[in-house]
Amino acid sequence: MNQLRRTFLKSTGAAGTVAVAIAAGLLRPGQVLAAEWNKVAFDATTTADAMKGMNVAGAAESKDILIKAPDIAENGAVVPVEVTSKIPGTTSIMILVEKNQNPLIAEFEFSNGAEGFVSTRIKMASTSHVKVVVKAGGKAYTTSKEVKVTIGGCGG
Repeated sequence: MNQLRRTFLKSTGAAGTVAVAIAAGLLRPGQVLAAEWNKVAFDATTTADAMKGMNVAGAAESKDILIKAPDIAENGAVVPVEVTSKIPGTTSIMILVEKNQNPLIAEFEFSNGAEGFVSTRIKMASTSHVKVVVKAGGKAYTTSKEVKVTIGGCGG
């Protein structure tokens, strides 16, 4: 009986502390759980529409963006991709896969002079071009690399 009372008092105290913190404006659950989400770009079904949604349509080709991905990926469910941007002032890197149902895979944002480098694993439905778009200095740059997939990662 004493243990139950102790547990009840601890739970009530913790819940009260969180409620006071939320009421005082110290905790904002909405900001923690949902950053800005560009639903239009991530729901696009073509690369052109995704780029339009990200405001990077008409990006210029650049050799200062390096994509490190395998030429042949045995399993499209896990394709390692590294992107390095040598463009000064890189503020974001976007990765797109042209033949995926939703081409926009990810967007990474950089601030305070962070190095433009991303290492991640992506899913690819089939053999396709992996396209990278970099925003820097108010302009957009792009490059791409073909990756052949032997086993599709999106249900194929």
